[in-house]
Amino acid sequence: MRIAFLNQKGGVGKTTLAVNVADGIARRGKRTLLIDADPQGSAIEWASARAANLEDGENASFPVVGLPANFIHKELPALARDYDCVIIDGPPRVNKVSAAAIQASDLVIIPVQPSPYDIWAADEIISLIEQSKAIRPEIEAVFVVNRKITKTALGNAIGDALIDYPLPVLETEICQRVAFAETASRGQSVLEAVPRQRAAKEITKLISEIMELFDEQGCLIPWHTA
Repeated sequence: MRIAFLNQKGGVGKTTLAVNVADGIARRGKRTLLIDADPQGSAIEWASARAANLEDGENASFPVVGLPANFIHKELPALARDYDCVIIDGPPRVNKVSAAAIQASDLVIIPVQPSPYDIWAADEIISLIEQSKAIRPEIEAVFVVNRKITKTALGNAIGDALIDYPLPVLETEICQRVAFAETASRGQSVLEAVPRQRAAKEITKLISEIMELFDEQGCLIPWHTA
């Protein structure tokens, strides 16, 4: 499984989803690698905070590697050789690194906030995905609603706003919750720090939905047979 979290708009929560999903998949027994393809290095900083808070003799559940380069798709086969799942945290702009991350992926997940600006910004990443599919037609992409503010008209209407785009929207919606920021500052996931809170339940549901898109061998199931 090779999954990239991408959106040309910054601040949509790509890193938050990437680290929490990576941790959750690793907890399901999958050998997981997280690649930080964002020049800002947020996932690398998260991993550093994680290492600083580990007890003596305790190991991180998965490694994080920085690779903000336009040759990710060329390096990934060697990097991924010993892993069941690779998560890519992409850059906040549509550029050559984003294109390489798409080429390296089976599934591209596009986080969008319930905001007209986020929805309008989706055009560029969709265009880049379509260009990449001309080279690798098997690449698939989906939207996921992130940082949703509950009980607001805009939050409730986000699904309808995305319906005109040629990509499906995952059923799971991740809400804006303080737990994500608090756990990130310690290099933790919500699954390990606050497993009974709603943030962890939402991430668990998202991971289950993502996993259903792949078969037992980790190959993406084409949409028409999913």
